[in-house]
Amino acid sequence: MGNLQINTTQNVNLDYKIVSIGERIVAFLIDGFILWMYAFLVNIIIDAMGYIYEDTWTQRGLAALIFLPAMFYSLLMHSIFNGRTVGKMLLKMRVVRLDGTPVHWSNYLVRWMLRLVDIWIFLGSIGILSILFSERRQRVGDAAAGTVVISTKNKTKVSHTILEEIKEEYTPQFTNVTLLTDKDVRLIKDTFLIARRSNDFKTLTALRSKVEGLLSIKSDLYDVQFLDTVLKDYNYYTQKM
Repeated sequence: MGNLQINTTQNVNLDYKIVSIGERIVAFLIDGFILWMYAFLVNIIIDAMGYIYEDTWTQRGLAALIFLPAMFYSLLMHSIFNGRTVGKMLLKMRVVRLDGTPVHWSNYLVRWMLRLVDIWIFLGSIGILSILFSERRQRVGDAAAGTVVISTKNKTKVSHTILEEIKEEYTPQFTNVTLLTDKDVRLIKDTFLIARRSNDFKTLTALRSKVEGLLSIKSDLYDVQFLDTVLKDYNYYTQKM
């Protein structure tokens, strides 16, 4: 896997790993298996409809309607689940934009439309070749949409950076943490960690007051909880940028 450094709109450099072609193929096969299972169930439903509707055209029309979501599986999954399908979730990867801005639905649409060239018309050969010979492991759809598939696996600790480890389901509390700068967050985290280790509650209270002043907010959380939440919220929003 290669490295990719993305500079977010908050001027935070995020270093990602670009997934290998092998991982992308495995994710594709997982999604393909899900679609095969869906088609299998659709066939069962079609057989059952044969006992209800004798008209062949009615059966075909209903079957096409039921199978319609499968045709848009990739587009819908990427749009709803922040650049991930089931296969990508299991292998911990997702689609992001190269310029660090949030991926728009139109980017997913471009990728989805060009699957016709990358995968279906030429049996995957175009997509495989473009990934192999692209510096950022992009297929044609990625290149056109300005996206790349990155790994979300945590291979390195972030305790010595301005970032915090957060879970996928994390919900932020303070939306205006983006008012902070990279330098602010570095200072807050360093001071917070030192004061917490030494049980310096006076420094924690002073730091909390300073952060509340910078963000123009008041919170009922205790000092440690408040500062920890601010750091996690900042990380959440910079990852989404």
